[in-house]
Amino acid sequence: MTQPLSHLRAPVLAYVALGANLGDAAASVRAAIEALARLPDTQLQARSSLYRSAPVDAGGPDYVNAVVALRTGLSAPELLAGLQRLEQAAGRQRPYRHAPRTLDLDLLRYGDGRIDSAALCVPHPRMLQRAFVLRPLAEIAPQLVTPAALAAVAGQGIERLEGA
Repeated sequence: MTQPLSHLRAPVLAYVALGANLGDAAASVRAAIEALARLPDTQLQARSSLYRSAPVDAGGPDYVNAVVALRTGLSAPELLAGLQRLEQAAGRQRPYRHAPRTLDLDLLRYGDGRIDSAALCVPHPRMLQRAFVLRPLAEIAPQLVTPAALAAVAGQGIERLEGA
């Protein structure tokens, strides 16, 4: 019998950004939140409202975005692999940089850890430049988002979706 990973590693609070702009984007983001809660040795701690935002540095339909907090015993590479499996299961393709997406999952933070490798950088290197990350993150973890950071992205169009 295999023991849960939490017996090997202390759980960490991780933050994941979700986005989609193809198909029923809101349904895709909601389904991904549920799937994240089912990752091994992982519990959903908080979820933001859904937000609508225009694509950044790209064309295509508006995105639906959210951020979740996960308490996980997975290592950062294990969590990243889980995120990538969920993207693939949702039909994610990468034909070119900033292509429209059925699902995009980005690991924003992994505890207080700093990772800078070819496969993973946390904290996410562009999170402070994106209202579609900062607004939902501020909703569930206001201590992580300064007023100055929010002010810096205030010009980016983003709207909270009602009933999310």
